[in-house]
Amino acid sequence: MNLNQYPYPSRRNVVTGKRGAVATSQPQAALAGMEMMLAGGNAVDAALAMAMALTVLEPTSNGIGSDAFALVHDGQKLHGLNGNGMSPAGLDFATFAASGQVPTRGWLPVTVPGAPDAWRELHQKFGRLPFEQLFEPSIRYAEEGFAVSPETGRNWRRLEAVYGPLQDPCYKPFKEVFMPGGKAPRPGEIWRSPRHAETLRELARTHAESFYHGKLAAQMADFAAATGGYLTRADLAAHRSEWVEPLSVRYKGLELHEIPPAGQGLAALMALKILEGLGLERYPRDSAEGLHLQIEAMKLAFADVQKYVADPRFMTVSPADLLNPDYLEKRRRLIGERALAVQAGAPKGGTVYLCAADGELQVSFIQSNYMGFGAGIVADGTGISLQNRGACFVLEEGHPNQYAPAKKPFHTIIPGFLTRDGKPLGPFGVMGGHMQPQGHLQMVVNLEDYGLNPQAALDAPRWQWIQGRQVELEQSLPPHVVFGLKERGHEVVLQSEWASFGRGQMILKPKEAFLAATEPRADGLALAW
Repeated sequence: MNLNQYPYPSRRNVVTGKRGAVATSQPQAALAGMEMMLAGGNAVDAALAMAMALTVLEPTSNGIGSDAFALVHDGQKLHGLNGNGMSPAGLDFATFAASGQVPTRGWLPVTVPGAPDAWRELHQKFGRLPFEQLFEPSIRYAEEGFAVSPETGRNWRRLEAVYGPLQDPCYKPFKEVFMPGGKAPRPGEIWRSPRHAETLRELARTHAESFYHGKLAAQMADFAAATGGYLTRADLAAHRSEWVEPLSVRYKGLELHEIPPAGQGLAALMALKILEGLGLERYPRDSAEGLHLQIEAMKLAFADVQKYVADPRFMTVSPADLLNPDYLEKRRRLIGERALAVQAGAPKGGTVYLCAADGELQVSFIQSNYMGFGAGIVADGTGISLQNRGACFVLEEGHPNQYAPAKKPFHTIIPGFLTRDGKPLGPFGVMGGHMQPQGHLQMVVNLEDYGLNPQAALDAPRWQWIQGRQVELEQSLPPHVVFGLKERGHEVVLQSEWASFGRGQMILKPKEAFLAATEPRADGLALAW
């Protein structure tokens, strides 16, 4: 790869380093990660400090009430951590589905947050610095305040119209914390959250135990009971993160690794294996022919994932079944010159992704409140913004992802990891609802088929399959590509909102140096040393 070649308009170059690197969507969060490395911490310490800081710095996408997932390579083995929580045990299907549609705000879609326990698990297994030290930057940002960054401020103002009209008493603490004076803070304004700082201190002091068995658990459960919620002390106490075996496929010279269901990483794996047999390398980068093949492979994978993937305890088809070469060959044969009208859902979401690497560990980490701030509920006095991950359930009778009590919902957030010939190459991710596996596929293709460096791979114009034959393209794709896809039956929409195409980060170590890159569609920063 050529580190001086940037075929797309870019505000950034690859950042190179010898000892380690961090990359995430907020500059101050990247600084928090580097602060840990300079203090003698490792990549996991850096990743956790960034994750904690992002709950303050980018609350429009994640919070202490998020779920989280991670892939960590220790030089010998890749470890997967599943940190998603279940629906409340006392919330039955009839209540959840009473409106006739899947709820998106309020208490109904709130599931048990898994992020604090995921932080603890990762630290216990891999961390080097004291757990309390990792919280110092996030507490500082929450207590002293920080200047809201441009893209986060834009999203915050846009979400003002979503959460501002909510009038139920359960939304009152949320508005007090995230809409001071009745409005979202604007880019460049200082925002602080003393309640958030107090909660982070409590988590640091108790090693997250308070969140599931102590003071914070009681505050969340009591607020739920007082405002018509369903989350209980027993729900929180029952939560456990899970160490899982990642799913993997080989695509030409690269191996892509993903967290297994209930996440949608399986879609990226399936799509790449379908694509592998279609001769993509025959076509130029950003050609209608090449994009057509990628889109068709992706929509076939999505159709299966949306139909079969759920809490593993409820799935009737295994990941091995869906990755079976004979089955994928049958799917591949469906692809022709014309766009298929395959149907699948298209969840939208707000997420933060970060990665960190050093000479010992490489970390791919993602956490999310799902739709923007999530449910719009902050447990009074805590600053804990609760996710609305239950909005990923379906109401369809007999579907493996149909809502049920004490069940994990289908999950959109997926960290990615690349190896070459079994050796670690590095972590990467592209956040943003159902764009995530599509972003993973496009990153792998950019790296492997077209030899782009990490920054150019992130800069490249993106496409996003929505449903049926509908495809959104970034406006920077040339007209002949747009016309070529239309001629093949794709219903093309040129999308001016760049945030809908995901926001990625990547750190690779192909030889001796770390190569770090961050998304031009976000406020991010990559640092290396």
